[in-house]
Amino acid sequence: MSGYLTTHVLDTARGRPAEGMEVVLYRLQDGQRSELARLITNADGRTDRQILPENDFATGTYELEFHAGAWMDETGIDREHPRFLDVIPIRFGMSQQDHYHVPLLISPFGYSTYRGS
Repeated sequence: MSGYLTTHVLDTARGRPAEGMEVVLYRLQDGQRSELARLITNADGRTDRQILPENDFATGTYELEFHAGAWMDETGIDREHPRFLDVIPIRFGMSQQDHYHVPLLISPFGYSTYRGS
């Protein structure tokens, strides 16, 4: 089995998928951060394709950026300036050729993540 990476973003404040959130994937290597993908979540809170597909998968250290502040502005969540949460970075390692799923549960004042399946 080849490895690949997916995500899922859920709006826990309103109990629904977080449609329309920009997600950016970076690879961290030798002190450098290289952008690999930039996607938008769909109506199910997922991206339409794998963030890091099997053909491009490599073990290593990565970072997902979830652009939560801009998404909250666009979806009508009460605006505050500055937002408590804006861009949420999640840095993680992938050490095996496996399916890595990194979901984000988001509300205006908190978030959580885990390695999903």
